[in-house]
Amino acid sequence: MAAGAPRIFVSHLAGVPVFDPNGDQVGRVRDLVVMLRVGKRPPRVLGLVVELSTRRRIFLPMTRISGIESGQVISTGVMNVRRFEQRPTERLVFGELLDRRVTLVETGEEATVLDMSVQQLPARRDWEIDRVFVRKGRKGSAFRRVKGETMTVDWAGVSGFALEEHGQGAENLLATFEQLRPADLANVLHHLSPKRRAEVAAALDDDRLADVLEELPEDDQIEILGKLQEERAADVLEAMDPDDAADLLSELPEEDKERLLSLMQPGDAADMRRLMSYEEHTAGGLMTTEPIVLRPDATVADALARVRNPDLSPALAAQVYVCRPPDETPTGKYLGTAHFQRLLRDPPYTLVSSLLDDDLQPLSPDASLPVIAGFFATYDMVAAPVVDEAGSLLGAVTVDDVLDHMLPDDWRETEFHLEESPEGDKGAGHAS
Repeated sequence: MAAGAPRIFVSHLAGVPVFDPNGDQVGRVRDLVVMLRVGKRPPRVLGLVVELSTRRRIFLPMTRISGIESGQVISTGVMNVRRFEQRPTERLVFGELLDRRVTLVETGEEATVLDMSVQQLPARRDWEIDRVFVRKGRKGSAFRRVKGETMTVDWAGVSGFALEEHGQGAENLLATFEQLRPADLANVLHHLSPKRRAEVAAALDDDRLADVLEELPEDDQIEILGKLQEERAADVLEAMDPDDAADLLSELPEEDKERLLSLMQPGDAADMRRLMSYEEHTAGGLMTTEPIVLRPDATVADALARVRNPDLSPALAAQVYVCRPPDETPTGKYLGTAHFQRLLRDPPYTLVSSLLDDDLQPLSPDASLPVIAGFFATYDMVAAPVVDEAGSLLGAVTVDDVLDHMLPDDWRETEFHLEESPEGDKGAGHAS
């Protein structure tokens, strides 16, 4: 754990208010949602169950929480207000883990779980349950309460929670594959039976499934999306990169596409419709609508804070785009690009607008794939702005999207191996 990272006992979160960035209360915390993992690895905290003023309970992912402070939770302001439904791999801390009987690994004594603490992992948004507060001894009868010694132990210091290695359910399979990168997990899913693939997809959380879908062949994407409940399918599409989600939506029958768009948040649906209005192999069709956009009065410190966002791909984090308001795409007048390496060389108080690379002509939304590829090759870029005739920034094309469209359709089926070494050992290939 990172030094100084706050440790929070879950009992201190029960019923605390949840606020949006403007300071308005939106609800209260009613539970924590976690995913158990194989062996002695601590559970990952997926998010919070928040009860709105209407008594509806919704799921708030940890990635949409900007701060957990004394007596309050601050959200990013982006919330899905659909009713919370627990999934097979999810466990509720208050509802299922507290008051559970466990065994202390060191002594073999029985104990009862009274509380748990959560802590944020270093340099990431992920949270884990790291410690367990227990009372040793048996519960006693209904007429006699036994008071035993209380103590706090590491998660690995108790047994009775974790999944069994030999289990055959999708829950155990998912836990086994948890450390795989999205591309590698996508490769595993591709080679599972359709029934098994649907089970694992149903068990993944929205963000993880979105990342995996982006790496799957088109047929697998359509198959998996079609087996999800429509409201969840819309949630997963919202969690995907806008350009990937638009590509997937464009392959669906018109009726299905419109139904899913109607279930999405209005802003996300508008982005999808805008991207689908362009030809597939053009800058407009390839771009993402969510690059880093800053105003002219932003400083280097502001830019670096945005670049640090762990949800950004390396290509999108490589540069920021300075535009006049509005900040959302389509923006006001595009002024230029500031590269990450340049940001590192200047003092934090420097205005980003003074560091712009404004010599390069941005791409037009109608630029063809060969033109885009030539742009990247000529100027050694990993991302490029897409600007319309009015001078507004529409989005950015990244090099990974260009490669995806230039490689053969079946490139994911190809195994890549390193050349044989002088000693005769071969490098590890892509899992098949």
